[in-house]
Amino acid sequence: MSEFDHFESALNVQEGIEQPEQVSPYLHLRKKRARTLQPADYYVQGILEGNRVILSQAITLIESVNPTHFQLAQEVIEKCLPYAGKSVRVGITGVPGVGKSTFIEAIGKYLTGLGLKLAVLAIDPSSERSKGSILGDKTRMEELSVDKNAYIRPSPSGSTLGGVARKTRETIVLCEAAGFNVIFVETVGVGQSETVVKSMVDFFLLLQLAGAGDELQGIKRGIMEMADAIVITKADGDNYTKAVAATALYRSALKLFPPLESQWTVPVGVCSSTEKTNIEQVWKMVEEFVNHTQENGFFHKQRTEQLIKIFYDWMDYSLKDSFYSDNAVEQKIEEMVLMIKEEKITPYQAASQVMAVSKEKV
Repeated sequence: MSEFDHFESALNVQEGIEQPEQVSPYLHLRKKRARTLQPADYYVQGILEGNRVILSQAITLIESVNPTHFQLAQEVIEKCLPYAGKSVRVGITGVPGVGKSTFIEAIGKYLTGLGLKLAVLAIDPSSERSKGSILGDKTRMEELSVDKNAYIRPSPSGSTLGGVARKTRETIVLCEAAGFNVIFVETVGVGQSETVVKSMVDFFLLLQLAGAGDELQGIKRGIMEMADAIVITKADGDNYTKAVAATALYRSALKLFPPLESQWTVPVGVCSSTEKTNIEQVWKMVEEFVNHTQENGFFHKQRTEQLIKIFYDWMDYSLKDSFYSDNAVEQKIEEMVLMIKEEKITPYQAASQVMAVSKEKV
C-alpha cells in the first residue's frame, strides 16, 4: 500500500449547479413570425401617418432586389407621389474623415430645434469584395438618432455609381410623404464618383478640410464646380486659422469656373461641429439659395430636369435588366468569356456576337 493511497484524487469531477428554470415558462409557445407583405394601402397609410416602423418597412421593400417586391414597391411610390416634393433636399459630401456624420448631427439638432422634421439618408460604403456594409451612421449620430423629429436611414451603396443607393430617389419620395420637410443625403465621400447625388438634391454642400492638402482640390474641376456651397469643417482650436486661410484659396479657385446656371454665387465658410459654431450660418446658405432659385425659376427647372433624368436612368436600368436576364444571352456571354480567356476571340468580337443573339430575340 502506497503512502499516497489515503489522499483523495484532485481529479474528481465536482457536481455543477442546477440549471435555472426558463425566464418565461411560455417561451416555448412563441412562434417566429414570418414577415408577410401587406397591401400597398397599408404602407401608404402608415407613411402618411408618420409611422416610422412602416416607413422603414416600405423603404426596405423598395430597396429589395426580389422581383416579387417590385410591383408592390412601385404602387407604394405612385400613391405617395402626390404628397411628396415639399421638402428641401440637401446633398452632403466630402472626403473621408472630413466629419460628415458629426456635421450632420450638429446641424440636424439645430434644425429639429427650430421645429423642422429631418430625414437623413446615410449611404454607407459597401465592400467590393464581400458586398457587405457596416451601416454604422446611427452609432455616429447618437443624439440625432433619438431625436423625435429626426429619422436616420442607413443604406448600403452597393455598386451604384456615385455611392448613392439605387433607390435613394424613391426613398426621398417616401420620406417627404411622411412629413419630413428637410432631407439630407450623406454620400460615401470618395470624390468624383459622388457627383450623381447632384441629380437628386436641390442644394449640394461640399465639406472640406484645411491643412491636409485638400486646398489643391480647389484647382481641379469636377466636384468643385457643382458645389452650391463649400464649408471648411473642424474650424476650432489651432486649426481655426488654417480653416480661415483655406477659404481664401477656395474663393480664388471658384473664380476660375464659369458662372452657374442658377446665377448663384457659391459661398465659402467655416464651421466647427464639435463646438457648434457657425452651424446657423451654414443653414442660412441653404435658405438663401432656395429663395434665390425659387425667385428666378431655377429651383423648379432643376427638379423637372431631375425627373427627366430619373426617366432615362430607369429606362437604362430596365433595358440592362431585361438584356442580362435573357437565358440565351446569359449562355452566350458564358461562351464568349471562355473564348476570351483562351484568346480565341477579341472582346469586341465577343460583344458583337452577344448583341447578335439579343437582336434575334427582338
